[in-house]
Amino acid sequence: MPKSHKFIYRAKLLRNNMTDTERLLWAKIRNRQIHGYKFRRQCPLGKYIVDFVCHGKKVIIELDGSQHAVQEEYDQQRTAWLESEGYKVIRFWNNDVWQNIEGVLEVICSALIHPPHPVLPPQGGGRDVDGNTLL
Repeated sequence: MPKSHKFIYRAKLLRNNMTDTERLLWAKIRNRQIHGYKFRRQCPLGKYIVDFVCHGKKVIIELDGSQHAVQEEYDQQRTAWLESEGYKVIRFWNNDVWQNIEGVLEVICSALIHPPHPVLPPQGGGRDVDGNTLL
């Protein structure tokens, strides 16, 4: 099986075997329940699979359990790449979802209302602070 097929298969496997915390949040954000925004779950992006993503607003939601305390460097690299692609990544600890789901939903709503600015390549023709033409 080619690597890309294995990756897609893994995403499907994760969708079919969600954690209880993922199920709880998914029940609150699926079917456009938050201001009509569509979310996908366990979605491949680049070489990563994100927990939840709203492509329309470029917002990613990641749920972190205790395993993330030991993989902090990996999570930072992953987040940096996702942000370089123009996504805003918001993270919640699993216990936050269970103990304060309304607060979690408020943070998600705020992220959707104030999405990240797109990463645009320089177009040239502008001027710097000294008035010099930029390429």
